[in-house]
Amino acid sequence: MKLVDRDYAIFREVERWRYCLGRHIRVLAGFSSQRTCDRRLKVLLETGYLNRKKIIYGVPSIYTLPFKSKMLIGANKRQDKIRLDNIVHDIAVLDTAIYLHSKYHISFAEIQTEKQLHSKDGFSNRQHRPDFIFTKNNQTYCVEVELTLKAKDRLENNIKSNFVTYDIQIWVLEDNPKLIKIINDNKLQYPNIQTIEIKEVRNYVTNNN
Repeated sequence: MKLVDRDYAIFREVERWRYCLGRHIRVLAGFSSQRTCDRRLKVLLETGYLNRKKIIYGVPSIYTLPFKSKMLIGANKRQDKIRLDNIVHDIAVLDTAIYLHSKYHISFAEIQTEKQLHSKDGFSNRQHRPDFIFTKNNQTYCVEVELTLKAKDRLENNIKSNFVTYDIQIWVLEDNPKLIKIINDNKLQYPNIQTIEIKEVRNYVTNNN
């Protein structure tokens, strides 16, 4: 089969997000409809350029990149480890990226994922990185998707790190009163914090699929 530019775009997006759902690929690669996207994904699966796995009941199958596709785009050949406890979070991160792409009219090329940021750091400089960052109007935004309550000290350290590093930090939050209180309390000290409810993101995803 002959690969086209959009196929390489699919490979790059799946690689940098670690894995994607079909509905994510439709938007990230600019397909006009989910049906058209699914047809191309089927061809790429049959020819071994993509893998598809069913990981958790109730969650759609995820697409990952096999070795030969990684080599085509010059990616690290190491397979990404899929953590079951992170799948719902990782899907929410991608949903958030697509939501903000629409809300802020940013291109996906402007987005750098957590994986890309860690890759730049190298193994000897492992530090906290947000779920993704993007630049708009000469300001750098970082995005954190929090669906569960972490230790207060850990959250506050991440907030402080983001305040020092980025112009604006967007926290996408589950409806958890304790989590929301920690973030809101820190707005007094770190005024670059903005918040979005995850249900707003989910409503957008539901209404646009």
